[in-house]
Amino acid sequence: MSAESASQIPKGQVDLLDFIDWSGVECLNQSSNHSLPNALKQGYREDEGLNLESDADEQLLIYIPFNQVIKLHSFAIKGPEEEGPKTVKFFSNKEHMCFSNVNDFPPSDTAELTEENLKGKPVVLKYVKFQNVRSLTIFIEDNQSGSEVTKVQKIALYGSTVETTDMKGLKKIEDH
Repeated sequence: MSAESASQIPKGQVDLLDFIDWSGVECLNQSSNHSLPNALKQGYREDEGLNLESDADEQLLIYIPFNQVIKLHSFAIKGPEEEGPKTVKFFSNKEHMCFSNVNDFPPSDTAELTEENLKGKPVVLKYVKFQNVRSLTIFIEDNQSGSEVTKVQKIALYGSTVETTDMKGLKKIEDH
């Protein structure tokens, strides 16, 4: 890992890549040639030539289950200036969402990505809403220019595992 990518991770948080349950990951409306692993998998997401691209219109709906309960602190989504995502909604522990019902549920948090964010600057989420996350649904509603195709170069999720947090808490009690 380069020093640059390490410095992007907010203090005290870890990249949650290792805790993704890849067998359950889904992405609706992805282009078959430019699919989610390009933006999410280690190595692929570092390659700026590889993108996740939307297919029929600009929206993308991404479902990411975790192999253990996590706390989500922040995220980084990189993308090009024009076709990069703009409005991104996060849903904690909502299974089986689709485009027809995504607006029926209030998101746990919503972010409007800026040019700085699209270059990799992390966005801190409402941490209290993401304390006990087994799965995350990310709804990319639109892009910066309003074009038909949304492109995502990288999705990184930062936080901690609940187990790790508990262990640290227990050690502190024993020390006193």
